[in-house]
Amino acid sequence: MGARQHPMLRHERLAWRKDSRVVGVDEAGRGPLAGPVVAAAVFIPRQQLESEAVAALDGLTDSKRLSPPKREEFFRILRTLPGVSIGVGAVGPRTIDRKNILEATFEAMRRALSRLGCGRGVALVDGPRAGDLGWDSRCIVDGDSASLLIAAASVVAKVVRDRMLERLDRRYPRYGFARHKGYATENHLLALKRWGPCPEHRMSFRPLCEWFGPRQMNLSLEEAHAG
Repeated sequence: MGARQHPMLRHERLAWRKDSRVVGVDEAGRGPLAGPVVAAAVFIPRQQLESEAVAALDGLTDSKRLSPPKREEFFRILRTLPGVSIGVGAVGPRTIDRKNILEATFEAMRRALSRLGCGRGVALVDGPRAGDLGWDSRCIVDGDSASLLIAAASVVAKVVRDRMLERLDRRYPRYGFARHKGYATENHLLALKRWGPCPEHRMSFRPLCEWFGPRQMNLSLEEAHAG
């Protein structure tokens, strides 16, 4: 399929009417009980996406719908395609607890955009809202399945965060971070009950705030998923 007919470039074409610098933005890690929230911003030049070079990204979509090996493959491709710029921003659990997960996510997105180095343009952002990112932002619900640039950012954010949690697993092996990536799996909850939280846990999230003492709860896990 040629790039001009690619179904996941519709939002990019609309944004190109205003600016040739169109960037996809997405995050990984809003829902887990531990670890940072990570955002990625990906810029791929228009001429790249409107050429046969886009064939290298055939099958790229929402990272949650891709297997880990496929995510790693697309991550490698994105890092080697000519002209591609990638910015990554991460916000840790203490800031998440202090600000709430939604504001921490927007901060991670701002950091990712600031590290692109391609100049400001239009940011296509996954989700219903993006806060003040300092860019002309277009929010797209389920954008990681509708925009090639957002899908690219989704993959980058997911791969980078997974690697972070694998490193945390070596530091805190009791919790199994490499397996569940901080999500509230049964094994993770059992480890929390046995060992208590480590510094990478988000103390404002249920059930941590309920199990381990009174803390001001900024945003619950359920609200994080809904937001």
